[in-house]
Amino acid sequence: MAKKTASESDETRLKKKVAAKLADNKNSKEDEALRSLQKRLRRAQRKRRALALRKKNSASQKTAAPAAK
Repeated sequence: MAKKTASESDETRLKKKVAAKLADNKNSKEDEALRSLQKRLRRAQRKRRALALRKKNSASQKTAAPAAK
């Protein structure tokens, strides 16, 4: 697998691609490439949100554990 550049995340790249496809296509309901890009974008967003939630829960548990002793 190739190394990814740190300058731009996958989610940002996907957002740009989706925006470009939407601008090009007026009939976006039937474009399979656009649909798959949107699915990949949603998947990346879900992954980012889940990670943020896990970190938040983990941080709150770490601070609560020493206080309980």
